[in-house]
Amino acid sequence: MANMKFIIDDKIPFIRGVFEPFGDVVYLPGAAIVKKDLLDADCLLVRTRTHCDRDLLEGTPVKFIATATIGFDHIDTGWCETNGIAWTNSPGCNSGSVAQYITAALLEIADRLGFDLKDKTIGIIGAGNVGKKVERIARLLGMTVLVNDPPRERDEGPEHFTSLPVLLQNSDIVTLHVPLNREGEDKTFHMVGRQFLKDLKPGATLINSSRGEVVNEAEVVRVFREFSQLGELKKPGLLVIDVWENEPEINRELLDLAAIATPHIAGYSQDGKHNATRMITDATCNFFGLTGDAETLNIEPLSCENLTLKPTSSHQSLITCHSIVRATYNILADDLLLRESPETFEKQRNNYPIRREFSAYTIDPFPEGEIGQILKGLRFKNANNKLI
Repeated sequence: MANMKFIIDDKIPFIRGVFEPFGDVVYLPGAAIVKKDLLDADCLLVRTRTHCDRDLLEGTPVKFIATATIGFDHIDTGWCETNGIAWTNSPGCNSGSVAQYITAALLEIADRLGFDLKDKTIGIIGAGNVGKKVERIARLLGMTVLVNDPPRERDEGPEHFTSLPVLLQNSDIVTLHVPLNREGEDKTFHMVGRQFLKDLKPGATLINSSRGEVVNEAEVVRVFREFSQLGELKKPGLLVIDVWENEPEINRELLDLAAIATPHIAGYSQDGKHNATRMITDATCNFFGLTGDAETLNIEPLSCENLTLKPTSSHQSLITCHSIVRATYNILADDLLLRESPETFEKQRNNYPIRREFSAYTIDPFPEGEIGQILKGLRFKNANNKLI
């Protein structure tokens, strides 16, 4: 198929030059894409900032939409399917990146509060691509793990799952990895509100790196301020917030309450972005039957990084792991930048510095013992550039 037209979000990385051999390619800011841009377009490649609905698409010749994101609530999938527009998302593309973010957050929380993660229970709500990786890492760090995932429980049985009330009552840390469902049996829209927080174990930490609308921010702010007046009986825990209800205009009160706050970048590793672009490129080529030389159609692979560290043997292995994790990703640097300039939320996302996942790094010499086992589990490589 030749002489096509592609409209592409200009912040999708690694994609320039891929589709130019097949027609006209226009790169635009995702939030600025409007109907007139699509009046002669065949394909739309987006991120979350483009709302693909009837208002945007009706009367256009667009046949295929691909989003370089796990979530797809910005696509009116029902309307698209009814009107003959195929679509795809990028499931699991940045799951490793979010797992890295959660690892960094867990180690920062343990360091800040002065506890050993081995003594704590983590509740994971949503056990899809991301949640499964978080579960594996939590077990690797020695934590007790509770998992709540009603769709999986219905399919697999109750043996490995925990009800939400029991999970909330028994977890020292609760982390959200759910899709945004606005209605239905598995509704997640505003699932975190007054009752959710009242059911939380006193002092429990809550982490949200899923979707902003999963949290009713106004209620969270009210309840946290109320709880802070009740003393130790209902002592509020820490909040780690990466996603926000009204991005990029984020809730400043929630920002002030959060122990760690970041500008929707948990999944923003170079590796995650690379995976997403490869996935939507492959899907687009398959849909339209595009073929060409491999050099044109393939996304350039990422290189590996050398991490110059000299880990020391210590019985406090998680503290040593923290120093290594922080050397690859310092979550507090993202937190500081957002606090200093919350009004530049979107600019911080669009100009996010390069962050590589653990598997991109080589450690030499690679430590032995407990810390070595943890680093292996986190997917760090040895001096031969191999996963161990």
